[in-house]
Amino acid sequence: MSELWEILVPRALNGGEEIPVSYHQAWDKRVREIAGGLTILKSARGIWESPTGEIFQEAMIPVRIACSEVQIRQIANLTMDYYDQEAVMAYRVSDLVIIQHKGS
Repeated sequence: MSELWEILVPRALNGGEEIPVSYHQAWDKRVREIAGGLTILKSARGIWESPTGEIFQEAMIPVRIACSEVQIRQIANLTMDYYDQEAVMAYRVSDLVIIQHKGS
């Protein structure tokens, strides 16, 4: 059963360099291979404190994905490795997903 999840993807590398669109597109392709699709929202600015007390401020891209919890955990691990992140936040937006296809 699919649920609707949102995951936050960084817009810039840890050093502050903006991530090229082509790099994001390769991540998009891997997520589509896992979940079948994704919806990319407008950027937002985030601030968080690591377990060691370090403060991070960064622009994030919210991405919505209809998938299972197992799949979102796989996508979170992929995202952490792919973007070299300390942590990745993903959260359930809805526990009911209806995808209505034309003619059904």
